[in-house]
Amino acid sequence: MSDFTLGRLNHVGIATPSIERSIALYRDVLGATHIGEPFDLPAQGVKVCFIDTPNTQIELIEPYDDSSPIAGFLRKNPAGGQHHVCFEVPEIHAAVAALKAKGVTILGEPRIGAHGTPIVFIHPKDMGGVLVEVMETPAEAHG
Repeated sequence: MSDFTLGRLNHVGIATPSIERSIALYRDVLGATHIGEPFDLPAQGVKVCFIDTPNTQIELIEPYDDSSPIAGFLRKNPAGGQHHVCFEVPEIHAAVAALKAKGVTILGEPRIGAHGTPIVFIHPKDMGGVLVEVMETPAEAHG
């Protein structure tokens, strides 16, 4: 069994009913200056925007429509809020195998996430109530 090694915090996912309004908050209140262009992630049913900070990113996530998983989160939390934290792993399939061997519930199969690398989510019941995403470290971060 391969050992699971926790990598760097890649981003904190924030669900929002409006990326535009959230960008304004991070820019005007917190002084964010490195704000990416929002883009659609059809496979996940969301629009996404990354805000760079000195040591990680904030991922703003807005649902396409009521069928999006983020729409369900927003029904319970209408103003939005922290949705998940994402940590990097060297290789997603080895991480999934190690996590499953520890009895952790993985939500779905690895799929391509917003950074263009494979991701999976760990069920919050196995992580103290926190939805945790693990993503394979992007190639540009290796070298």
